[in-house]
Amino acid sequence: MKRPLATVGLRGTKLLGAIVLAAALAAGCAKAPEKQAAAQEQQIPAVRVQPIAKLVIADPLEQVADVVSAVQLDIVAKTGGDVQEIVKKKGEYANKGDVIFRIDPTDVQLQHDQAELNRRNSELQYSISKDNIENSKTDARNGVAKLGQAVKDLEKTYNKLRNDYDAGLAAKQQVDQAETQLNNMKLDLQSARDKLQALETNKSLEQLQVAAELAGVSLKQADRALGNVEVKAAVSGVVTDLGVEAGMTVQPGFRAGTLQQLDPVKIKAELTEETAKLVRGKQELTFYIPGVVDKTKAKVSYLADVMNATTKAYSLELEVPNPERNIRPGTKAQVLLTESQDQNVVAIPTLSVVREGSDTYVFVVSGDHVEKRKIGLGRLKDANQEVLSGVKEGEQLVVTGQHLLKDKDKVQVSK
Repeated sequence: MKRPLATVGLRGTKLLGAIVLAAALAAGCAKAPEKQAAAQEQQIPAVRVQPIAKLVIADPLEQVADVVSAVQLDIVAKTGGDVQEIVKKKGEYANKGDVIFRIDPTDVQLQHDQAELNRRNSELQYSISKDNIENSKTDARNGVAKLGQAVKDLEKTYNKLRNDYDAGLAAKQQVDQAETQLNNMKLDLQSARDKLQALETNKSLEQLQVAAELAGVSLKQADRALGNVEVKAAVSGVVTDLGVEAGMTVQPGFRAGTLQQLDPVKIKAELTEETAKLVRGKQELTFYIPGVVDKTKAKVSYLADVMNATTKAYSLELEVPNPERNIRPGTKAQVLLTESQDQNVVAIPTLSVVREGSDTYVFVVSGDHVEKRKIGLGRLKDANQEVLSGVKEGEQLVVTGQHLLKDKDKVQVSK
């Protein structure tokens, strides 16, 4: 017996619905782990990073300085007289030994001639006195010798008369006369010896010798004065502040001008305590003179260790060779206290910094998490700031989302 068609259709429909429901339940069970994983991914914050790099934070720091001559010597007239000729004018260059001006030698020559005559006269007096004293000494020595022999002869005669007197062969009067003669001769001998001693110890000759030597010194001074009638350059340099004219009279020691050496020259600057720290320990610095000298290195010849009590600054000096003499004293120079490489520093965007009170921090990605770093900040340029400590070049810096992070948080880096 056949079943009714409607009954069969109803059963088929129920079966199909059960299949569909089972399939739906199976699909729902399969998607549950995927949704859970997606939810977990949504809880890990996404951040953007950029590598920490170096940039030029500022232009090199410059200091205005003065160009001065390395050596400044006074041009001094060492002898007096009338200026006869000006050879080098103000502003002209003079090599070492060049004549700058001449003094009329007439008066100096007369002084020289007088000194020569005084020397000759003193030497002549010394020579004559020496000969006279030597002759007197010779005569005195001969006189002492003769008197000495006479005393010996009288002593023999006196002794013989005494013997004769004792033998009754001579009178008492003869003995007394011989004794008187002997005593007188001894007195004469002592007097001659005293005169000889006086001649031997006489200082008059030494005085004449000193006078002759002094006359010789005076002559040397006159020679020197005669040689100084030509006032010459002690070093090579430019003649400045020359204050003499032909015909004027100058005295010994008169300062006629200045000679400024141009090779080398010095560049001098006065630094504050902070700027002095920038150059301390450096052996050379860069300088330039607009329109004259391009940027070039110069040796640091001096940097004061102690602040000048008057200027309240530290003196800096650079020594610059100037063989072409194109760098002139009196001009201004620019000294670079720092170089371009000194300004190329590690820097980060200012907006990446997290501030907590007076402390500053950044977050750096390391693997799948971040590290919170305390940093020291330096100079600011536009939207970037120098980092003095805490991070290094090449590290991955979090630049967005950092304010929601904590140390060791896991993060995902967004593209």
